[in-house]
Amino acid sequence: MTVILETKALTRRFGSLTAVDQLTIAVEGGELFGLLGPNGAGKTTVIKMLTTLLPPTSGEACVAGFDITRQPARVRRVIGYVPQAVSVDGALTGYENLLIFAKLFDIPRHERRQRVREALAFLNLADAENKLVREYSGGMIRRLEIAQSTLHRPPVLFLDEPTVGLDPIARQAVWEHLQQLRADYGTTIFLTTHYMDEADNLCSRVAIMHRGKVAAVGPPAELKAALGSPGATLDDVFVRYAGGSLETGGSLRETSTQRRIARRLG
Repeated sequence: MTVILETKALTRRFGSLTAVDQLTIAVEGGELFGLLGPNGAGKTTVIKMLTTLLPPTSGEACVAGFDITRQPARVRRVIGYVPQAVSVDGALTGYENLLIFAKLFDIPRHERRQRVREALAFLNLADAENKLVREYSGGMIRRLEIAQSTLHRPPVLFLDEPTVGLDPIARQAVWEHLQQLRADYGTTIFLTTHYMDEADNLCSRVAIMHRGKVAAVGPPAELKAALGSPGATLDDVFVRYAGGSLETGGSLRETSTQRRIARRLG
């Protein structure tokens, strides 16, 4: 397989704090790659650098062949991004949200309506296309955001905590659609999550971050086997490599943000 996303010694500092420290990873095309770690480990900072929302302090990274520092506009054209915060307009319908996005990404006028309706149907939202998004359930909102972020059919999709605040049924629906995206379009998916079962079920490989560094990387099955304990889970792997910061990671602002998102989607 061809490497579609690669970082080399990617680093981000905020004053004296090193949020991401010499990150070096490679993700193959079509892979579903999970970035795990406690709050404050640097996961969202990584996503923000790779999506060109935050410049790195040092190091380099390429996404779909484009350098995030020298070619940010090109990077933004070949990625989709679903942030933690709700990113659709509740005062518009699902159809209107996607139509605006289609215009922003210069999808040809004669293709827009069909592309929007195909995306809505793909995410099982066709029956709600004329419903205001503020009346959607949390699971529907997340599916609409995924439809929006993939409307231009990007080769790489970034998802930052895509199922935070969702109930188990809604989470399962999002998982199924992500797997279908990979199967139908060969989309490379790079996600962060705090749900170990989500990472175990979805990801071909995961990297566990601890204090800005990658502490372990590999397929979930291999990481579990490496513990040498029968019945080991990905939770056990997580605690092994990041357990020391489970109680200290994350600020009051981060905690408040996550709870606010959960309320909005719940």
